[in-house]
Amino acid sequence: MKVSVIIPYHGEDIYLNDCLDSLSDQTYKDFEIVLVVSGGEEPSDITSLYDAMDIKIVKSDGENVCAARNAGLDFASGEYVVFLDCDDYLDAHFLEKLIQCGADNEYDLLFGKVIYTWYKREFFLRKESGETEEEEDDGNAPEEDGDDEPAGESVIYIDNVESGDSKEAIRKKKIEMAGTYLVSKRKNFYSVTALGNMYARQFLYDNDIRFDEGLHHFYDIPFLAHVLDACSSVNADADAHYVKRRHNDPIHMPSLSQTVGKDEFDCVYRAYKTMLQVTGNDAGLRNRFERKLVSYYASVVAPAIKKNEDKAYRKKHAPRMKELMMDLSPGVYSQLPGYRKKLIDALKADDYGRISKIISRRNIINLLKYSVTHHNYIRKVKDIMYKHRYSRQPVMQNVVLFESFFGKSYSDSPKYIFEKLNEMYPGKYKCVWILEKKTKLPYPAKQIKRFSFAYFKYLARAKYIVFNSRQPKSFIKRKENVFLETWHGTPLKKLVFDMDDVLSASPTYKKNFYIQSRSWDYLVAANGFSDEVFRRAFEYDKHMLKFGYPRNDILHSPNRDKIAAGIKQKIGIPSDKKVVLYAPTWRDDEYYEAGKYKFTLRLDLAAMKKELGDDYVIILRTHYFIADKIDVSGAEGFVYNLSKYDDIAELYLISDILITDYSSVFFDYANLKRPMLFFTYDLDKYRDVLRGFYIDMEKDIPGPLVFNTDEVIKSIKNIDGVREQYASVYDVFYERFCGWEDGHAAENCIREVFK
Repeated sequence: MKVSVIIPYHGEDIYLNDCLDSLSDQTYKDFEIVLVVSGGEEPSDITSLYDAMDIKIVKSDGENVCAARNAGLDFASGEYVVFLDCDDYLDAHFLEKLIQCGADNEYDLLFGKVIYTWYKREFFLRKESGETEEEEDDGNAPEEDGDDEPAGESVIYIDNVESGDSKEAIRKKKIEMAGTYLVSKRKNFYSVTALGNMYARQFLYDNDIRFDEGLHHFYDIPFLAHVLDACSSVNADADAHYVKRRHNDPIHMPSLSQTVGKDEFDCVYRAYKTMLQVTGNDAGLRNRFERKLVSYYASVVAPAIKKNEDKAYRKKHAPRMKELMMDLSPGVYSQLPGYRKKLIDALKADDYGRISKIISRRNIINLLKYSVTHHNYIRKVKDIMYKHRYSRQPVMQNVVLFESFFGKSYSDSPKYIFEKLNEMYPGKYKCVWILEKKTKLPYPAKQIKRFSFAYFKYLARAKYIVFNSRQPKSFIKRKENVFLETWHGTPLKKLVFDMDDVLSASPTYKKNFYIQSRSWDYLVAANGFSDEVFRRAFEYDKHMLKFGYPRNDILHSPNRDKIAAGIKQKIGIPSDKKVVLYAPTWRDDEYYEAGKYKFTLRLDLAAMKKELGDDYVIILRTHYFIADKIDVSGAEGFVYNLSKYDDIAELYLISDILITDYSSVFFDYANLKRPMLFFTYDLDKYRDVLRGFYIDMEKDIPGPLVFNTDEVIKSIKNIDGVREQYASVYDVFYERFCGWEDGHAAENCIREVFK
């Protein structure tokens, strides 16, 4: 049996190779690829790169997915047809499993299981199957939020339709099939989607089943309604996996579901009107579609009707939604929870005030339920206070709110801006610091804990906000707020919109970052390189402060030697020992949960102590994201684990050598012009799989790459030779990345912001 795989293409080059690679790896080889190109150039070198596969490129005059799929149907020659979006990919056994489960009969429809991921195929294949996320498909309404579904079978089919069966008997079998398919409790067969299915091509032709080219969204609904109404034989294999890839960059490369526009409701109305016309009075066929329609009404339309500012929306859309609800099957209505029944009843009665009351009451009930079932319900209360009380109170004009690394320490550029601000304008500003632990500060400041009531109060009401990391997603930017974002390093690793994939614990990183960075009024850049990268990677177009990093002012202090001696004495490091600072970063794919990363120490501390202990000590300073407590037992007196030490700039001052990897610390440390070693034992993986770099680690960095403990020890013993070998590279590096630093960054930033 030949299969035609129809792939609409609209220029999504960054995804297409994953898609085609998954077809190249199929265990079933009797298939053709119909690549339908719409509105642009066809992908270059595709036929030569995949010359072992039968690829036919078809041009489509239509602009949407429906037109492309229809064009592919016109060109397809296989007995079966599969629709594959070019940003998705298939399990290697997908085609084989569906062909096998259809081998005993001429089925109209075969289907597998759609699973969802945020990741490109290479990384997805390395993840355990249970780690993929199941989300809603691009072309459909949102999924229900917790409704109970009738039980269904794990594999469903209708065959052996006898020639003597009456039309009604055949119809009942179709209804049984559709009901099982559409209302199955199992996730395998839960979503209404044209993807992950295999259709008999002749069946589609005989019944003139096409996609509605007038729909830009929700187009799978009428298509599947026609399929399920007409088909008489169905089978499935839940192990045939279609992998639907979510887009983590909704700004530059949004998926269709992330580009829903003004015509969304028009598409919903048209799709469901068609579905109702096709299915008629057959409740079994209509059941699943209608439940999705109710979900769309409850989650999208009703809240929009509730808003006073959406009277135009109410006037335009409420009557048509009412029309759809009037046709709702009694069986579906009877199974709905009371909340949704009330919303439907209010809509039918044109009682929009009641809709508002129902939703408001529902929100209160949900909050109460949350407070009973969650230990952190008080956070919900704080969010409400922040949004509905604090954010409506007057802004406190001379209050400055500081935070460094999410309140974990008194450090970084906010620290130096705080101190310089008090030097320049003593007593003028009331300062508030967000700190997890009580800290001795050199100037008066109120200390509050992150996510306390006071935190939300000052987040809403402080005139000035100085952070070095992102603010909470719930932050509401007020016109009177002045937000100074200092950031926390010159980037080596690619950031935000320069990244292809996000392999950390938060795949919504790009979307969230974009929303949060819209609130920044000022952003600090340490050098021209950062200025260029931040503007592009952050999509930042506001005021860039080009003075260097305030946190590096201490490195240019005329008293830095005296300051360093005092720090060494405070920590207890012998004055006759040289200091090696080891400051590694975190790995995106090694974590316990968001913000808590694993770390395995790859240095052999015992060997280093044996070879270097007479002359050196080691300071270990891991990234603040790393949750592991590094075991340094047996190396006491040689290794000082200062991972919790607040200000790494002070550790730079007392260090004679820096060992790091892909951390931005080496850009700052270069201000001291002291030697550096780069312990990059996982360079290929980090550079090529996880993040990618802005500079060439093998050419541009001012020190050697070392890959094991022996090489580290050898380089330290020969540190004068290392310094001489990299002197010219260091000079170029210093000019490029440290040229703006002059010890006055904090002062210059303050004069610019605190006007």
